[in-house]
Amino acid sequence: MPLSRAKIAATAIGLADAHGLDGLSVRKIAKELGVGPMRLYDYVSNRSELLDLMVDAVYAQIAEAGQHSEWRATLLAVVHRTRDAALEHEWFADLLGARPHLGPHALAVGESTAAALSQAPGVRGIDDLQRAMGALNAFIIGALRSEVTERRTARSTGTDVSAWQAALGPYLTRMLETGRYPTIARLVIDGAHLNAEETFHHNLITVLDGITGHPQT
Repeated sequence: MPLSRAKIAATAIGLADAHGLDGLSVRKIAKELGVGPMRLYDYVSNRSELLDLMVDAVYAQIAEAGQHSEWRATLLAVVHRTRDAALEHEWFADLLGARPHLGPHALAVGESTAAALSQAPGVRGIDDLQRAMGALNAFIIGALRSEVTERRTARSTGTDVSAWQAALGPYLTRMLETGRYPTIARLVIDGAHLNAEETFHHNLITVLDGITGHPQT
């Protein structure tokens, strides 16, 4: 059976999607491909290289967002495509920020993002661009890890938000009735259950507005 690095990466991605990174092993990939485990080492030297191949295959999906005529449209397309990819491949969120992603597709996405940000008002030089990239990446990593963690928790416990609130309701009610946490009380009592995609978009716009606005002293 002909093998290739792309086929190995695709098989590994399928296993990771189903079982997470902890359930990923050379033996399982080889079994899925119908070959002996040692054959894989002719194509991939170790687990780190395998993860790099998997990550870059996901970045190939993100790169399809492409370039747009306006810098903000490019960033919105790339970042939302990144969210889509992380929700489709939850393990991808675990690897964001963990180590540099230097595969060709990852570099293409990075170039597209940096080029768009460099055209934004308020980004006047390389120092501004570095800070802008850092702020945007910090938002992406934090938001996606948080959303994926919430999804996993809901699946593993079999509970939803209303069930969680019902379970903790008596304790939380007692604590809030002390009057020591008035703002938390407003969030719990008056706050709506926000749509995840709309919230992500709103917060992304807020970050971009902050990056491109005039600095405050």
